[in-house]
Amino acid sequence: MLDALDAPAVRRWVHQALQAIEGHQREIDELNVFPIADSDTGTNLALTLRAAVDALDADGTDEAAQALRVFARGAVLGARGNSGVIMAQLLRSLADAAIEHRGFTAATVRTALERGAVEARKAVAEPVEGTILTVVRAAADALPRGEVSLGELLCAATEAADAALQRTTRQLAALTEAGVVDAGGRGFVILLDSLARHVGAEPVLTAIDSAPPAEPSGEVGVREMGSAAYAYEVQYLLDAADGAVPGLRRDLAAAGDSVVVTGTGDGTWNVHVHVNDVGAAIEAGIRAGRPWQVSVVRFTDQLQTDIGATLIAIAPGEGLGRLFESEGVHVVAGDAPSTDDVLDVIRAADAVEVILLPNASRVTGVAEAAAERARRGGVRVAVVPTRSPVQGLAAVAVHDQSKRFDDDVVAMAEAAAATRFAEVTVAQAEALTSVGICQPGDVLGLIDGEVVEIGHDVLAVAFALIDRLLGVGAELLTVLLGAQAGAGLGGELTTYVRDRSQLTEIQVYDVGQPTYPLIIGVE
Repeated sequence: MLDALDAPAVRRWVHQALQAIEGHQREIDELNVFPIADSDTGTNLALTLRAAVDALDADGTDEAAQALRVFARGAVLGARGNSGVIMAQLLRSLADAAIEHRGFTAATVRTALERGAVEARKAVAEPVEGTILTVVRAAADALPRGEVSLGELLCAATEAADAALQRTTRQLAALTEAGVVDAGGRGFVILLDSLARHVGAEPVLTAIDSAPPAEPSGEVGVREMGSAAYAYEVQYLLDAADGAVPGLRRDLAAAGDSVVVTGTGDGTWNVHVHVNDVGAAIEAGIRAGRPWQVSVVRFTDQLQTDIGATLIAIAPGEGLGRLFESEGVHVVAGDAPSTDDVLDVIRAADAVEVILLPNASRVTGVAEAAAERARRGGVRVAVVPTRSPVQGLAAVAVHDQSKRFDDDVVAMAEAAAATRFAEVTVAQAEALTSVGICQPGDVLGLIDGEVVEIGHDVLAVAFALIDRLLGVGAELLTVLLGAQAGAGLGGELTTYVRDRSQLTEIQVYDVGQPTYPLIIGVE
C-alpha cells in the first residue's frame, strides 16, 4: 500500500480517475435532474477531468506537488457546468495542500479535504445541502484523528462520502421525486474511490454499483444549484484581481442563480451562472476584469437531443461546396471568408447546436471568432480543427445526429485527426523549404502542411506523395482535383494506387478548388 504518491504515481492516478469518471459518465448523466433534466453532469465532469489530464500530459514536471498544480489549473480552465467548476475547486485545494506539505501524503489529503469543503462552499454563491458540497463536507468530517496511513484516511473519507451521498435523496425535492442520489456527489465519490484504490485501499461502497434509491422522507429542501426560472447557462474564463471577485459574485447573484466562481490562484477564474439576461452576466465579468472563452447554453435547447447538430463547412470552390452540401452540410463559400460571412451562415441555419469545420489552418481563427460571437447569441457552437477539406469530409462521415453533442464533436475531431492530408501546389516565389530552395513555377508536394517534395511535374510529385502516404498504411484514399488539375489526372492516380495497394479504396472528386491542383486525404 502506498503511503505517498510521487509524480509518476500522480500521473497514473489522474488517468485512472478519468477512466473511472468516463466509465460512469452515462450513469451520472442519468442521475442529473438539476437545474433541469438535461443529463450532462457526467459529461461535464468527464470533460473537466479530460482538460486537466491533457494539461498534465503536456507538462514534464517530475514533482508530485507541481504535477497536481498543473492538473488542477487545467481543471479550472477546462471546467464545465456547476459540478465541473466545483470539482476543479476541490482539485485546486488538493494541489495547494500538496505544495504546503511538499508532497502527496495522508497529511496532504487531510488538509485538502478540510480546506476543500470550505473553499468549495465559498465558490458557490448560495450553497445548498444535499449536493456535492454536503458529500465533501461529510468526507472531511469523517477523517480519523491522529497518525493514520494514507490508505486508512482515504478509506474512511470515501465510505463517509458514500454514506452522505445516499442521504442526498432525502434532502432535495427533485432527488426525492426521481428516487436518485445527487449526480455531482456521485462523481466526487467515484473520484475519491479511484484515489483510495490507487494507493491500495479497498473502501466498501454502495454508490459505485447501482444501489436502489433510498426511501423518501419528509426532509426535503430546495432544488440543487438553480431554478427553472432561468433560461441560460453562461460560463466564461476571467482574468481579474482577487479583490474583484466578491463583487462579481454579488452582481451575478443579483442577475440569476447557480453562481460558481473558482480560480487558478494566478488571476484566472472560471465563472458559471444561470440567468435570463446573458448580457448582464457578461457585463458583470467586464466590470471585474477581462472575460474570455464565453459559452452560452439555452437549457431548452439541451432537451432537443433528437434534432442533432447542424454542420457548417468552409469550402472554397463551387465543386467542393456542392460535395459538402450533398452530405447535408451548410457551406460558407470562398477561399478567405470573413468572420461576418461565417456568422451569416450560422444565423441562416437557425440551429441551436452547430459544428463548424474550417477546413484550412488559415481560416481557423475566423471560424473561432464567428463561433464565439454566435455563442453570445445563445447558439452552442463547436469548432472541429480541420486543416484540410479531406479532414472535413472524414469528420462529416462519422457525424451521428443521434449522439449527444459533445460525443459527436469528439468523434468528428478524432476522425479528422486520424486523416493525414497531402497537397500539390505551384510555388509563386523563391522560398526556403524544409527540403531545399524552391523557385517560382516549381511543383511543391506537402504532407500535413509541410513541404516534402519539390519537382517540375504535378503527376510525378503526386506519385511521390502517394508513395509516402501508402507507406504508413491506408484503408481509404480520397483525392480532390482542383481547377488546375490536368485532364486524366484522376484516372492515372487511381491506376497508380491500385497497382501498389489493392486493399486501399480510392475515391476521386473533381471539385475545382482554386488554390491546390490536388488534395489527397488518407484514412
